[in-house]
This record gives sequence, structure tokens and C-alpha cells, in this order.
Amino acid sequence: MLWFVGTGINGYRGLSLAALDVLKKCDVVYIERFTSALPGSDLQGLGSLLGKQVKPVQRWFVEDGREILESARSKEVALMTYGDPLIATTHSELRARAARNSIRTAVLHSASGIASIIGETGLHVYKFGRMVTMMSEPQSAISVYSTIFENLLAGSHTIILTEYSYDESKKEPFFLDPASAFRMLAEVERDQKHQIFSDDTFAVVASRVGMSDQRIVSGKVKSLMRADFGSGPHSVIITGALHFTEAEALAALAESLDKPSDNSQGIKRISTQMVERYTPKAKQAVQQMRDVIRQESDNAGKKGMYEVLDNAEYYIADAERFLRQGKFELAVLSIGYAEGLVDALRFQKGINPWELRS
Repeated sequence: MLWFVGTGINGYRGLSLAALDVLKKCDVVYIERFTSALPGSDLQGLGSLLGKQVKPVQRWFVEDGREILESARSKEVALMTYGDPLIATTHSELRARAARNSIRTAVLHSASGIASIIGETGLHVYKFGRMVTMMSEPQSAISVYSTIFENLLAGSHTIILTEYSYDESKKEPFFLDPASAFRMLAEVERDQKHQIFSDDTFAVVASRVGMSDQRIVSGKVKSLMRADFGSGPHSVIITGALHFTEAEALAALAESLDKPSDNSQGIKRISTQMVERYTPKAKQAVQQMRDVIRQESDNAGKKGMYEVLDNAEYYIADAERFLRQGKFELAVLSIGYAEGLVDALRFQKGINPWELRS
């Protein structure tokens, strides 16, 4: 039998009576320390409470899972985790493997750290988009940036879980601090230029949620960069469109360094940016090409060329209409067709209307 047991967000003291009953009867109790920090005092306290040794394990041990599953074939085994046991995909995958191997499982759910972060800030749970994790590797910031972008297009908030790891050699945890996360996002912004992150971006930093020294701070990035949040774990929320009750909740529940602002205002899809950037250029190129053809003394083929330019203008008009209708892919295709027709004449005439100026 394999039990998945959540501790909740308040350490071993937050265990339910049902969880204590199960853990006391288990032959083997593992507790993973990769989804969140596990203080040594909690490990000692848990061992004293249960009257047995609790084995802390790392990610690789749970991902491998063979020892856990083999023990669970003939013994009562528990895997304990911070928060809710099935939030982490590693645990869900292990449970599925157990089921495929005819090993019975049961889950004792508990308070989720993610739900608790949302609740503690006073933000509305249905206003959140896809969640993402920020690691210390620079490449990680690109996917985080893209997730924020997609969420802001929908006016949604983004939870960023920052990296936590435990260094067995040093016997100490590592927490990615919020300032580092902000610097990495600023670097991606300089490269991507979607105008979704700046010093004026409004954000919320939630540190050590569920612990006695919990701290929730909101403000603009330039203000948060100067704050000392202490030890982790930390989570960052990049807010989207805030309901007025969310703004009021933040003012009441968080340390507010700045007034809330709507980060989603002015955010445009990449396709929208492309059409808006290329449409004026395409219109100018069509007009430039008309002027060139009009000035030629040879009238042969002029009618056909004008028809090509007419079609290019129809495609430009289609692109603008599709953009208004929210048909973004069709808008991009239409402006591409228009440019293709102009380029066909450009190659035929040997001139570049994209470079001409009126």
C-alpha cells in the first residue's frame, strides 16, 4: 500500500488526525524535500511525533521510484510532501506507476501552497492563468516571459514559483530570490521587446507562506528590487487586470509599496504587432509602385500591373478587417499576400518600393 500524504503549509504541526493515524501505522515513511524546504527541526519533530524514523529523499529518488514501489508491494509505505501531495507532477506520475503495477494507493490531501498563496494575497483564484517556475538558468526566463505574455493577453495573473533546491553537500537550501527573477525577466524583455515587463510592472512577492514570518509585499518592480525579502521560499505574481476588490484586498493584506496598476493595458499579440507594423509600410510600397508605373512611358502591361496592385490593396484591407474581427492568423496571412504581390512587381521592375520615400 502506498499512501500520498500532504503536510499542508504549516509544517508537521499542520498534519490532520487522519494523516497521523496513517503515518503511525506505516512501516516506511519517506518525506521528499524538493518541492519545498524542510527544516531540520521539522524532520526531528515529525520523527518524535510518529515515534519512528522518517527518511528524507530527493527528487531523483522519487522520480526513480523503484525502491518506493517495491516496498509498497508488501508494506505500508507513505510518501509525505509539502502542501497537497498531487500538485507535483512527479508524485502523480509515481501514483500512476503504482496503479499500473497493481499496487494500491490512497491520498490524504491537504492545503495547497499554491492555493494558499492566492488566498493570502486576496487575489481572485479564477483570475489566474497558467503557472510557471523560474529556475536560475537564464533559459528558464524565456518560458516564464512567454507565459506572462500569454496570460496578460487574457488579462490574467501569473504565479511564478521560484527555484528551490537542497544542496546535500552543504546541507543547506538554495532559494532563487525575487530580485534575480526580476533581473532575468528584464534581460528577456530587452531581447523580445513585447513591452510586458519594466521597472513599472506591478507585482506581488509572497515569501514563506504558512510560516510564522510570512511576508506579502506588492509594488512596482523598481520598488520591490530594493526590498529585502529574507529567506525563501518565494513566489512572484505578475498581476493582470485587477478587479477593484483585488486592489482593495492587496492594500489591506499586503505591504503596499506602490498603488496597483493594470499590467495588461496596451499588451498586443505578436500577430497584431506585425500587422500594425507592416500595414503602413505595405500601403506606402503600393503607392510608390503605382507612381513608378505611372511615370513610365511604355504603357505595355500597365493594366495588369495596376490590377496586381489593386489586389495588394484588397489584401491590406482584408488584414485590417481581420484584425478588427480578432482573426489574427488571417490578418497576418493577408498582409503577407499583399507584400508578396508587391514583391512580384519589384522583381519584375527591378526596383524596391520598400526603400523608396515620397
